[in-house]
Amino acid sequence: MSTFPKLQDIAYVWREEMKQVFRDEGVLIFFIIVPLLYPLLYSWVYNNETIREVPVVVIDQSHSHLSRQFIRMCDASPDVHVAYYAEDIDDAQSLVSRQIVKGIYLIPEDFDTRINRMEQATVSVYCDMALMLTYKAVFQTAMAVSQQMGAQLQARLSGSITTRDELIATQPLDYEDVPIFNPTGGYGTSILPAVLILILQQTLVLGIGLAAGTVRERNRYGDLVPIHKCYSSVSRIVIGKSLCYLMVYAVVAAWLTLAVPHLFHFLQLASPGALLLLMIPYLLACVFFGMAVSCLVRYRENVMLLMVFVSLPLLFMTGISWPQSNIPAAWQGVSWLFPSTFGARAYIRLNSMGATVSDVLPELRYLWIQAAAYFGLTCLVYGHQLRQSYRHVHERLDQLCKKREVRHQLAARKQSLC
Repeated sequence: MSTFPKLQDIAYVWREEMKQVFRDEGVLIFFIIVPLLYPLLYSWVYNNETIREVPVVVIDQSHSHLSRQFIRMCDASPDVHVAYYAEDIDDAQSLVSRQIVKGIYLIPEDFDTRINRMEQATVSVYCDMALMLTYKAVFQTAMAVSQQMGAQLQARLSGSITTRDELIATQPLDYEDVPIFNPTGGYGTSILPAVLILILQQTLVLGIGLAAGTVRERNRYGDLVPIHKCYSSVSRIVIGKSLCYLMVYAVVAAWLTLAVPHLFHFLQLASPGALLLLMIPYLLACVFFGMAVSCLVRYRENVMLLMVFVSLPLLFMTGISWPQSNIPAAWQGVSWLFPSTFGARAYIRLNSMGATVSDVLPELRYLWIQAAAYFGLTCLVYGHQLRQSYRHVHERLDQLCKKREVRHQLAARKQSLC
């Protein structure tokens, strides 16, 4: 057979799959709407990575000079605002329960007395854990103020003569806190790039699985491959379908990796060429992984129950939001089955840490291995689906032949009786 009919068959499969993508509302939502809007919403929610002037309530049972100094220093910090004073813990808890304040500073009655006795004093801090950013602001402000007051008291008691002596007594080892790869120290800069890569995989698999479930529901025998001359070869089916998904997600990947980080001012240290070298094997691995998984989908809803459930574990297993060294070896082995693991790690290193392509060569190799492995698996499962479709056709033809024979026998018997 010449090459031209093969290309025609591939083009026919591609065209039919493209029609299904844009005609099926569910597939269109997962392929276009979710990748377009969900990253914007998620990035907008965490765009303000630092919270200022978090309201707190103070219970000052000491009423001393040192307690008032502690309150003034907390209120002067950029992260905390002393909004209310309360008589007891019950009144303060009432303010927290009504979300008027986000934290409580309780200064005990013996605060000043213990310090003057050269004993350790305590300040109780109660934080609302509903939002980690407010908890961080309330707790770290109390820690910073207590350390600063402790340094002042230590300098006063050291008997130092000069400012240099006081500095050596209170801070013998100087340091500078410089956050690397995350200048703002926020959640969005550290986690959202990995989430964008995970969105690529999850929406792609969900859309492919939803399309496969639609085909099965419309087919009389629940087959994934229709009976048509252009679907007579496994290679044509796999290449035609994958070309459709790759063309759609080439645009989606450019939106997620280039446009969204630019809109929300995330770190962008990777060059377009380096991102292209990463996205080619990553999208191929995701497409073939999704096509292999879609063969397990019998109904449209099944793929959502399967992939949405594993989204959060997959984010943890990338090693971005949870230290990779603390992930058990068994779970690390499970994470190697998913393209998002190596895709997220490589993207973070390229785009946020300034790595070069040679620095992420192991991840690129693993992605190419996954793409080849899932391509072979996809060909195997689609070959099985193709044989199953032809078996159902032959069974149907046998049934029709048997019915025709029975009709002929009945017609002959009627003629003999007449």
